Amino acid sequence: MNLVKSRQRVADHGEVFTPSWMVEAMLDLVKGETERIDARFLEPACGSGNFLVPIVRRKLSAVELKYGASEFERRHYALLALMSVYGIELLADNILECRDNVLAVFAEYLDLGEDDALYRAALFVLSLNLVHGDALTMSDTHGVPITFAEWGYLGRGRYQRRDFRFDNLTHAASYSAEGSLFADLGKHEIFTPVKTYPPMGVSEMAALATV
Repeated sequence: MNLVKSRQRVADHGEVFTPSWMVEAMLDLVKGETERIDARFLEPACGSGNFLVPIVRRKLSAVELKYGASEFERRHYALLALMSVYGIELLADNILECRDNVLAVFAEYLDLGEDDALYRAALFVLSLNLVHGDALTMSDTHGVPITFAEWGYLGRGRYQRRDFRFDNLTHAASYSAEGSLFADLGKHEIFTPVKTYPPMGVSEMAALATV
């Protein structure tokens, strides 16, 4: 693959993509986590998905190994695997490519067409999890603080969504530092969602997807 799209983009944004062999070597350093279906990963400069695509592939391999005998569980845990990857990207063309590339891996694994409800549910999830914004300012392209959806699988095809502000999650480590003004705060006070949604299924998520 090409490691740069143009010299101008390198000059303007420092955009240089990590080669695939190096990505795989880095992921092998946390191999156990990459193969855990619900382990969450955030790439703060996700580009077109150089890291997120192989992470999703590894997670889907874990889904196949554990749930391959049940089509229902296979499909729903595959969606959970997708729900566990997050990205932020400054450049508009990159974030669109990233969503397309991650979605393509998911759709290929489950042999999904664009009219499949699970495909559209995945489209909705990726619209929330892969954000067009700036990881340094922790805001999206409209200047609004980035919010990420935390997804949990409740079983029987139902998922729980809770939204958290990225800046709150990022600053949480300093809150608990020894000697900090916030050191006595419990996790329940730090990790408070800005919104909690009623449990939803694939069809409900699919209905929220936009092209």
